[in-house]
Amino acid sequence: MAGVLADPGLYRFTGGAPPTPEALRSRYARMAAGSPDPAIAWCNWLIGLRDEGRLTGTVQATVTYPVVTGRDPVAEIAWVVGAPWQGRGIATEAVRGLAGWLADRSVHRLVAHIHPDHHASAAVARALGLAPTPYVQDGEIRWARRPDGGHHPPGGGADADHSARS
Repeated sequence: MAGVLADPGLYRFTGGAPPTPEALRSRYARMAAGSPDPAIAWCNWLIGLRDEGRLTGTVQATVTYPVVTGRDPVAEIAWVVGAPWQGRGIATEAVRGLAGWLADRSVHRLVAHIHPDHHASAAVARALGLAPTPYVQDGEIRWARRPDGGHHPPGGGADADHSARS
């Protein structure tokens, strides 16, 4: 994955820099250990292309359960696909698979934070049924989908709580 994530262009909207292989190993070890908070689950997958026999990105969800929010569980989702594989629908397919996996576990509230100029990620979010909300966190717009699959009205809705960032 270090090679997939090595392109500095991947960090144009999110900030940061490509991780070293050592930093990536450390990050993956923390992810595999799981959240120290029992009310929060970290769900992380690598995206691979069978035909090419290679990894191309990641998809993840940080799920916060009702004990924290007092409401239905909410999943903060995120994704990244390496530059050579962008524009092929890989992120959309992976995020749809993630949403289906979450729905099978009764997690239907989804949110994502997307930079206002990141049109490719906005298209992925739209394909999943998310819509932009008026909320901005760290310069990124919160996108959300109601549990019934609809969108939140401007200025409010069930996405008003502050879920964990992935």
